[in-house]
Amino acid sequence: MTHMKEANADAAVREPKFTSVEICAGAGGQAIGLHQAGFGHLALVEIDDYAVETLKLNIEEHEVWAWERENCDVLSVDVKEFEPYRDLDKGAELLKKRGLDLLAGGVPCPPFSHAGKQLGKDDERDLFPRMLELVMKLSPRAVMIENVRGIMDPKFSDYRDWIEARLQGGTYRGDDGELTHDEGLGYTVARWNVLEASDFGVPQLRPRAVLVAFRDDVIKDLKYEWPTATHEEPVSVAESLENSMSERFEPYLEGVHAEQANAALERWRKKARERDAELKGKGGGVAPTLVGGSKKHGGADLGPSRAKAAWKLLGVSGMGVANDIDTCREKGTEERDLFRPDGPMLTVRQAAIIQGFPDFWEFSGGKTAQYRQVGNAFPPPVAEAVGKSIADVLKAAQEREQKQG
Repeated sequence: MTHMKEANADAAVREPKFTSVEICAGAGGQAIGLHQAGFGHLALVEIDDYAVETLKLNIEEHEVWAWERENCDVLSVDVKEFEPYRDLDKGAELLKKRGLDLLAGGVPCPPFSHAGKQLGKDDERDLFPRMLELVMKLSPRAVMIENVRGIMDPKFSDYRDWIEARLQGGTYRGDDGELTHDEGLGYTVARWNVLEASDFGVPQLRPRAVLVAFRDDVIKDLKYEWPTATHEEPVSVAESLENSMSERFEPYLEGVHAEQANAALERWRKKARERDAELKGKGGGVAPTLVGGSKKHGGADLGPSRAKAAWKLLGVSGMGVANDIDTCREKGTEERDLFRPDGPMLTVRQAAIIQGFPDFWEFSGGKTAQYRQVGNAFPPPVAEAVGKSIADVLKAAQEREQKQG
C-alpha cells in the first residue's frame, strides 16, 4: 500500500540527539513512541518473524525512519542469545563511539499477567534477568522497562525488590526466605509505576507498568518528572473509529445492501456514542484492553468473555477480526464482517487505531499474525510520553557536563 510521505521527512535524516537499543521490540509500538520522542534506534531485537518483517518494512518505506535505515540493525534473534557488540553491524561504530543513551524493552507479560497464570520468575518467558544482564553489558545512561500492571501486585514484591536491588543496590528476600544484599549496577530507579494509556489519547483501557532508571553519574542532582496525562478526557471509540467505520461501510451504502448497511452503521454510531455519553467523567467510552494472545491459541478475537461484552456495549462484535476493505469486497464477507447482530468486527487497521499506531504503519503476515502484533503492542503515545520524560533528564545531564567541561 502506498502512503503519503510523512511531514518533515528531511529533518528526520539528521542525527538524533540520543540513541537507543530495544529488546522485545514486537511490531514497533514502543519504537515508534521513542522515535517520536527523539531517540534514534541502533538496534531493534525481536524473535517473531512477522514482527521482524513489520519493523523492516516500515523502516525501509518511510522517510521519517531514514536515519534508522542507515544506522539501525533489525535483529531476528532470541534476546537470550543477543550480544550487542557482536551482533550490531550498522550501529556498531556509533555504539562504540557514543555509548548508549537508552536501553528499552517490553519484556514478556505472561509471567506477570493474570491470563498467564502469574508464575513470575518461575516462568521460562521471564526476561527481566536478561534485561539486567544487558544493562551490565551496555551501561546505558537510562533504562526503560515496560510490563503489565500485574507485576505491581503484592505477590511480586520480593521480585520487584530483587530487580531494584540489582539496579541500584539494596536488600531483597531470596527464594530461601533469607535477606540478601546486592551492590547494584550503579543505577537509580527514578520511578516504577503504572501509566494508563487512555490518559495519553489512546482510546483504550490499557494500564502498563513502567520502570525508569538512570545511571548514577547521569541523574546526580537532577530530578526526574514522571509523565503527566496529555488528555483530560479520554478519546472515545466512537470518535476514533468514526472515519474508518464510515470508510468500511461506504461501498455498501447504495445498491443491494443499502438498507442493511445504513442501518448497521447508524446502529454502531448510536451504541458507541451512547456508551461514551453514559461514561462521561468516568473514563469515557474507551475500548477494553486488546489482547494479542499467543501462537498456541486459535484465530484472533478481541479477548475473553468480559472484553467481548464490553465491545458489544460499544456496538462492536468481538468474535473475530474482520477482513480489510478490499478483501471484504473481493470475498463478499460483508455479512460476517459488517452486518453481525452485535455490530461490525474490527479490522486490523482499526485495532491499530485503538492501540495508538500512526496511520502509515503497516503490518506483515496474514490477518491473525497482524492482529497479534497489534494486540501485543505498547501504545506509541505512552512510549512517546515516557521517552520525552527520559530525554529531558538526558538533555539536562548533557548541559551540566558542557558547563563543567
